[in-house]
Amino acid sequence: MQATATKAPERDTDRPLAQALVERKVLSLDEAKSVLTQVKNAEVPTDLESFLIDSGIVEEEIVFEAKAALMNVPYIDLRNYEIDPEVLELIPPQIARGFVFFPLFRIDETLLIAMSNPKDITAVDKVTQLTQLEVSPALSSKSAIIDAIDRYYGEQENVAAEVVSNEELQDILEIIEAEEEVEDTTKSTQELERLAEDAPVVKMTNMVLTQGIAEGASDVHINPEEEMLRVRFRVDGILSDSLHLPKNLQEAVISRIKILSNLDIAEHRIPQDGQMRLRLSDGREIDIRVSTLPSAHGENVVLRILDKNAALLNLENLGFESDVYEILTGLLANAYGIVLVTGPTGSGKTTTLYAALNRLSTIEKNVITLEDPIEYRLPLIRQSQVNHKAGMTFAKGLRAILRQDPDIVMLGEIRDTETSEIAVQAALTGHLVLSTLHTNTAAGAITRLQEMGIEPFLISTAVLGVVAQRLVRRICSNCKEEVKVDQEVPMPVLQSLGLAQAPEAAKFYHGRGCKKCRDTGYKGRVSILEVLPVTEKLRATIIKGASADVINAEALNEGMRPLLYDGWIKILKGVTTVEEVMRVTNIT
Repeated sequence: MQATATKAPERDTDRPLAQALVERKVLSLDEAKSVLTQVKNAEVPTDLESFLIDSGIVEEEIVFEAKAALMNVPYIDLRNYEIDPEVLELIPPQIARGFVFFPLFRIDETLLIAMSNPKDITAVDKVTQLTQLEVSPALSSKSAIIDAIDRYYGEQENVAAEVVSNEELQDILEIIEAEEEVEDTTKSTQELERLAEDAPVVKMTNMVLTQGIAEGASDVHINPEEEMLRVRFRVDGILSDSLHLPKNLQEAVISRIKILSNLDIAEHRIPQDGQMRLRLSDGREIDIRVSTLPSAHGENVVLRILDKNAALLNLENLGFESDVYEILTGLLANAYGIVLVTGPTGSGKTTTLYAALNRLSTIEKNVITLEDPIEYRLPLIRQSQVNHKAGMTFAKGLRAILRQDPDIVMLGEIRDTETSEIAVQAALTGHLVLSTLHTNTAAGAITRLQEMGIEPFLISTAVLGVVAQRLVRRICSNCKEEVKVDQEVPMPVLQSLGLAQAPEAAKFYHGRGCKKCRDTGYKGRVSILEVLPVTEKLRATIIKGASADVINAEALNEGMRPLLYDGWIKILKGVTTVEEVMRVTNIT
């Protein structure tokens, strides 16, 4: 293979927009083909709209007029538009900012709003709910909408402003230490409630949560120790120390969290699970899943931060190589069968499934999910949650879903024989089933289904393909620099990047560490994958009841690129480091 792996996937809207510009005689046919090629080969992922505007090839107004015509909505340039002040009172500023839309004017029972994405059904539903008016969307640029919100509503309050400074932190601690002495006796429920509602404790707890959100943490760990209360944030998959709070804050802070998440503050002997919701100053709503666990020095608390906006991803934005993207989208294009995503906890399986659902979800498709728990709410999709206490298991829920006339079913996880049997039958009777399995390799998912009691001939017929996935940390773009690394790059990787004749041209990078990445050298994460499509030869191998090693060897012969090799491509593209890929693939 030549350097196809360097190409970015083409966006679904790029080609129609190019065609519209050709029809309007803005671009010639040759120019349209040229810019589409440039967008596809761009080192930094982009789309045709951004490329044309940023490079100055086509004026923004002309691009948006063509785009609006494609979407069958009007285009409005907010910079030259007179706003009706009365309609501003219909929409709270945090809602307008959170969904990126701007109210323009009202005619009778219809409200015209400018949107960066007029197809955003969630935003339209929100406006309808707030105003009880019919909504008529118009297209405007995101930057123009944000500018209008700042001009008419006032500038956005910075999220960091919610985070308590070091000086304020010390003031809070001094107040609390002056009020409370460290006590060995257990406090009563009434005392815990009083402490949890104390203003400094409330501010301290809010500070912990907003600081975690501001730093991009996926989890906040509150760990009681013998002489202190340790707070750690998991950022980009790695836990690190954030705060050390005095021991006498422990009961107050943990009680505050339990009150916010509707847990029993008087119960310390058994684990509890709950959830809370925060609204930030920018209008975002953050769901937080809370888990408590009794430990030697008190209740350990872990909070999973679920930013709803983070779920609205497209497959092309997840950093997949173009050949992997094409194989995966080819699997998803099937009308029926099973597509599995595998990997350990925290490997990005759920994010990939949500991105796949965003691609597949249309008004013509009935998409239903069964999750434990529902992490993000998606428009147009019916989402159900497992509830073991009420008897709503994966197996029972899946049976009920199949009576709801679904086209596509997403299962949070296939955990047992009963669920796997129903999933296979659903796939064989005309449904596309997406799910996850906890296996380390793509081939291992096939044998895991065999271990669950599924007959090999059924697996070979039902399973379309398996994706094995890991997340590696991205090198921080602010402090990225070239570095000498004594590593031998596998020849297939060099061939895929067009470096087989000049392996010495391979370059390695790392992040030296800076303020933006908290001196880690990394900022953000990206997926590395191996995708195993079940071909005719593989079906014959699976039917024989072959082991995972045999299936893996056959898949490699059929052209599957191993997880490690996909990591090497990310290394040589300067996306991540050798150490990071070796860490997540467990190779030393």
